[in-house]
Amino acid sequence: MVLARFAWLAGLIGTAIAATPAEWRSQSIYFMLTDRFARTDGSTTAACDTDARKYCGGTWQGIIDQLDYIQGMGFTAIWITPVTGQLTEETKYGEAYHGYWQQDIEALDSNYGTADDLKALAAALHKRDMYLMVDVVANHLGYAGAGADVDYSKFNPFNDAKYFHSYCPITDYDDDTMAQNCWLGDNTVSLPDLDTESEEVQKIWYDWVGKLVTDYSIDGLRVDTVKHVQKDFWSGYNKAAGVYCVGEVLDGDVDYTCPYQEVMDGVLNYPIYYPLLDAFQSTTGSMAGLYDMITTVQKSCKDSTLLGNFVENHDNPRFASVTDDVALAKNAAVFSIMADGIPIVYAGQEQHFSGGADPANREAMWLSGFKTDSELYKLIAKANGARNQAIAKGDNFTTYQNAPIYKDDSTIAMRKGGDGSQAITVLTNLGTGGKEYSLSIPDTGFKAGDKLTEVISCANVTVAESGEVPVPMADGEPRILLPTDLLTGSTLCVK
Repeated sequence: MVLARFAWLAGLIGTAIAATPAEWRSQSIYFMLTDRFARTDGSTTAACDTDARKYCGGTWQGIIDQLDYIQGMGFTAIWITPVTGQLTEETKYGEAYHGYWQQDIEALDSNYGTADDLKALAAALHKRDMYLMVDVVANHLGYAGAGADVDYSKFNPFNDAKYFHSYCPITDYDDDTMAQNCWLGDNTVSLPDLDTESEEVQKIWYDWVGKLVTDYSIDGLRVDTVKHVQKDFWSGYNKAAGVYCVGEVLDGDVDYTCPYQEVMDGVLNYPIYYPLLDAFQSTTGSMAGLYDMITTVQKSCKDSTLLGNFVENHDNPRFASVTDDVALAKNAAVFSIMADGIPIVYAGQEQHFSGGADPANREAMWLSGFKTDSELYKLIAKANGARNQAIAKGDNFTTYQNAPIYKDDSTIAMRKGGDGSQAITVLTNLGTGGKEYSLSIPDTGFKAGDKLTEVISCANVTVAESGEVPVPMADGEPRILLPTDLLTGSTLCVK
């Protein structure tokens, strides 16, 4: 199931880890909250009450110890939550285990380990030819208490009110001026909003982010709360970082979200996320909305191949909190891996975790026992394997824009890639127990007589005289078809 892709990758990039947007296109990212992924002691029984919102003991060393588990699914990069020094008080909302209430950007959160531990994580990843992405926050700091009464001396280096916008709570999130100049949070935990229009604040941030990347050998950044900072701040920040940056713009409107790609390499693909859920969280979901949004995003965004695709994250309810149908979860996951952009899978998704809204969706991964025989673990390994193999064997798979080529009430089919390395992905929302039948998919780019392998079921098919591809469907499972000779050198469908 899992590709030995690292020899060819090393051949492309030599001994150094490359971190440009072009090189990030071929990555597949596994995302975890550091505190909730793995402990240094290796425990798989240590309690973690998500409702308490406290540190549960995950560490950078714990991640190092579970890299086989991550790499076993075909992932080539990880994304970890912010590493900076946090608010230390326990609040009514718990502790800053998630990393988004920073106070000292010059320090590391000692709950996760030491500077040497973070450097060791980067080194361990690079030894495997994997990338490290770190979450960063430039919009705000965190303070336990009312926004109008902040002790700025708690912050480093932003230790004076002059570095911040004057206090005002955000009451209308659709008002960009208010969203960018007023404060997130509330009177329990306020999030003092930095004056990112200030040249002094900009210089501190730009110097800091470049140093962070260099000091800890970071290959990419996920940037939090991008829509809450004025756009012209981000181009300088992205340039100063010197690595691929993908921003969180939590809005499903392509006309709002896509313009942020003018000032940042990529954004999280929220415009696709919402129709993706609508298509697969029910057996009566709309395939038409997803089918249409594929091309809408391509036309609206500067480069759809640099967007971050996801089904789950720590800010939205888990997929399985709406439906426990594993077949539907499989189809949604395969879409996020095989469509345009960079796949992102949230730790626990492969174990079908079902937590709802924050904090329920921030479960401790170690309680799963890191099982490698779960249906979704094996499915994600196959999908990543297929994508990795198409990238390894072709010249343009990552830059070829995904083409929707077929839809009916319960099915969507897509083509990605050319020059003989194209992949055909067929997805259905019939769910577990769905009928057994065969589809004929047109416009695949294959010619009559071509031999293909469907890598989920390992069925072999031959392209019909008409040029249509016969696709055997059963039990609501997704399908990924590659040219059979493209599988040479992989472990996909090896008997």
